[in-house]
Amino acid sequence: MLKAVMPFTARHFGRAILMPNLIPPVITTRDAVAYRERVIAALPAGSTFKPLMTCYLTDDTDPDDVERGFKDGVFTGVKLYPANATTNSAAGVTDYRKVMPVLERMEKIGMPFLMHGEDVDPGIDIFDREAMFIERYLSKWTRQFPGLRFILEHLSSKDGVDFVRSAAPQVGGTITPYHMILTRTDWLGWGLKPYMYCMPVIKTAKDRAALRKAATSGESCYFLGTDSAPHPMAKKLAMNGIPGLFNAPVAIETYAKVFEEEGALDQSKPLPRSTVRSTIACRPTRSGSRSKRSRGRRRRT
Repeated sequence: MLKAVMPFTARHFGRAILMPNLIPPVITTRDAVAYRERVIAALPAGSTFKPLMTCYLTDDTDPDDVERGFKDGVFTGVKLYPANATTNSAAGVTDYRKVMPVLERMEKIGMPFLMHGEDVDPGIDIFDREAMFIERYLSKWTRQFPGLRFILEHLSSKDGVDFVRSAAPQVGGTITPYHMILTRTDWLGWGLKPYMYCMPVIKTAKDRAALRKAATSGESCYFLGTDSAPHPMAKKLAMNGIPGLFNAPVAIETYAKVFEEEGALDQSKPLPRSTVRSTIACRPTRSGSRSKRSRGRRRRT
């Protein structure tokens, strides 16, 4: 999978944040070095693409290893997956109290915290997961760790957009192409469309409008993040399908189309250019099946 999809990302982007939810996940500095080597080996001849690695946060993540990986230039950030929130997240965090020492260390060393921001409590409606994560956890963490830089990945709701704006510049948010062009009616309205299934799920027209307005606003707290996620067709079309949209071949063109439709082409440069950190992730279904990120990476201030 890696060799099949890597050329698409390398062709369109100069660098990308690579998400760590492989099987097995990228948990340690050693894991990240090995994954980076596999990515580089899969690049087309002559490519100058730069992979930016992330650490998969678990209940047992070692703060010393995180700091070592960051200071050695291996890790760009740490990625939170609530356990069972999305693809390959079974090894994710089950008890946030257990990762507070890691967040404390990250705040101390200036390391970004990238989040799949959903509350997976079974009692919460799937369309409300992002809002509840913000209410129950993120809003509190920003006060608990005022010096920590938070990135709420793949914003999917007006609640997410509004919170990022209210908490900037401490909090930033990435926006995918598909959350700006699709609604849940497109996905579910006239027959179930597996290729539109992602996490966080696509939401309402109101949410889409908020995301489009944020992306084209020129506000530096929002930046490009494709979350391109390739999967084998059999897994996408299975009875219990896997979430993720592979969009690397058309991501930039889709962003440009949205900016044109919103009459904001003059604002299109800051979005990719300001993305220096975490944005275009991809999820694989096994080691090496992960996808990559983009040249205009995000840089939060």
